[in-house]
Amino acid sequence: MTQSAIQPVSFRLVEEDFAGFSQALGSSFARYGFGAVCDHDLPQEKIEAALASARAFFALPEEVKRRYIVGKGGQRGYTAFGVETAKGEAHYDLKEFWHMGRDLPPGHRYADLMPPNVWPEEVADFHENVAWLFGALDRMGGRLLEAIAVYLGLDRGFFAPTVDAGNSILRLLHYPPAPFDGPNIRAGAHEDINVITLLLGAEEAGLEVLDRDGRWLPINPPAGSLVINIGDMLQRLTNHVLPSTTHRVVNPAPERRGMSRYSTPFFLHFNPDYLIRTLPSCVGPGRPDRYPEPITADGYLQVRLREINLL
Repeated sequence: MTQSAIQPVSFRLVEEDFAGFSQALGSSFARYGFGAVCDHDLPQEKIEAALASARAFFALPEEVKRRYIVGKGGQRGYTAFGVETAKGEAHYDLKEFWHMGRDLPPGHRYADLMPPNVWPEEVADFHENVAWLFGALDRMGGRLLEAIAVYLGLDRGFFAPTVDAGNSILRLLHYPPAPFDGPNIRAGAHEDINVITLLLGAEEAGLEVLDRDGRWLPINPPAGSLVINIGDMLQRLTNHVLPSTTHRVVNPAPERRGMSRYSTPFFLHFNPDYLIRTLPSCVGPGRPDRYPEPITADGYLQVRLREINLL
């Protein structure tokens, strides 16, 4: 996206002018399905430490990484290169990734839906660094949902009890060098399943969003910015007031084809038993309810995971 298309919103406004922050970010979501936040308070050195741990893991031999392929649907641990395929696409994505989910206490009511995390023994501090990033982005997601709630005319704390034990996922992504033209690309055109996605690492070129007029627009935020996009669950809840926009990651320009690309999207989810029912305030004349039948967050997730070849 051109520099003027998505204007990053300063996170300092959360303290200085929360209503202004909410309006600016919400308007960007309503227009593009995407927004960007600069001046956030996530310590850059801690982010860099988590990225260093991710790079160290992906540099391990293939047979070592494959020891961490566990469980169902790639919910935890390692998913190898060439597995995930965007919904409706014939060609797999050019990526490998690691998933961390929420740590639950023994006997938790969601234990059957959220398996325990696994941790690579070969990378020192991986557990500490990556778990920190999960927690930091989980907390940041809650703060951003407060702004979304206010934008929608809801109570500021509306979303807090809907996501406090959500089935959220931190994905450490590695796109290896791609020294060729299609048909495979780093991430095929898709929409995210979840509530909102928080992304660090989007300043490396490649992320594009499909605009209303059918043009692909690059998203190139200032270094260190947090890019946020609306997922299908929130689109459904808001009856498309906040759209979940198609996006992709294209292969690099010739001069960058020998370079890997890393990013760390955090997919924030509702609690598994949360019933996604269209908000009454998002239905009215000219905007009929597209989803008269509610569905639980976990029920919706299972359908979508099968569509992208992870179940």
